[in-house]
Amino acid sequence: MNKKSSQPFADELKPYVDPFRFDGAGEFHLKSHKTNEKGGLDKDKATKIIEANRKRLNDFQEKLYAQDRWSMLLIFQGMDAAGKDSAIKSVFEGVNPQGCEVTSFKQPSSKELDHDFLWRSMIALPERGRIGIFNRSYYEECLVVRVHPEILARQKIPPQLVTKDIWRDRFEDISAMERYLARNGTVILKFFLNVSKEEQRQRFLARLEEPAKNWKFSLADIDERKLWAKYQAAYQDVIRHTATEAAPWIVVPADHKWFTRVVIGSTIVAALEKLDLHFPKVDQADRSEFAKVREALLAEEEADKK
Repeated sequence: MNKKSSQPFADELKPYVDPFRFDGAGEFHLKSHKTNEKGGLDKDKATKIIEANRKRLNDFQEKLYAQDRWSMLLIFQGMDAAGKDSAIKSVFEGVNPQGCEVTSFKQPSSKELDHDFLWRSMIALPERGRIGIFNRSYYEECLVVRVHPEILARQKIPPQLVTKDIWRDRFEDISAMERYLARNGTVILKFFLNVSKEEQRQRFLARLEEPAKNWKFSLADIDERKLWAKYQAAYQDVIRHTATEAAPWIVVPADHKWFTRVVIGSTIVAALEKLDLHFPKVDQADRSEFAKVREALLAEEEADKK
């Protein structure tokens, strides 16, 4: 990571972004994506990239906030113990929280069930100049709801609208919504943390064996683990049908948390660099006023010395 290089960050970070990015072009098969990929790195080299990306992200976030034109929506999906929480915490370490907001989507409330399936996500979208982070998202409506049909039955949808095409319809609705957001200045990046079943088992065991991690464990996680194959099929369908150039999916190898953070941080930094972010320029009239204010403040200081 040569700091003196004039090479654009996006080019420099390509090896940690492009192999994992799917924008809907061509075929997609989840099984062809390795969960234990390391990108030719070891942990020490990865740590340097992670730290460099944090500094870059902090700089871009300040400019994004000051420019107040673009917004960014980051979606994190994955099986239990895939590392979503820790990845968000690590990648955004040191970034000004004033310009970021994390929203975690749990089981919908009765009020949320009285609205369409996208409503609760839409009211949490980031404002211009800010980064919105969705820890799980509206995609749960095509994942957990698909794996558990009984949840769909509780969503108060008129029975005649619940057809065999409902998942295709939801894919279309989501893609249309994301296209609309992109056309209005929201950069969308969707991360699927692709963890192996064996690595999930090891992480569950670690949660059970370490008292400080016991709170993270739920017996419901084991029930969901039994449905692994159904979830993998649902994720493949979601990614295959909702990946677009404007809202790509990044299938992140998640067995090694340090490489997960390299891929996520690199993807975000590369996307922000393409926006040509900069601090707003002050016009000549304002500069003249600033000069007068500066003179007044200096005069005040001189008066205080007397």
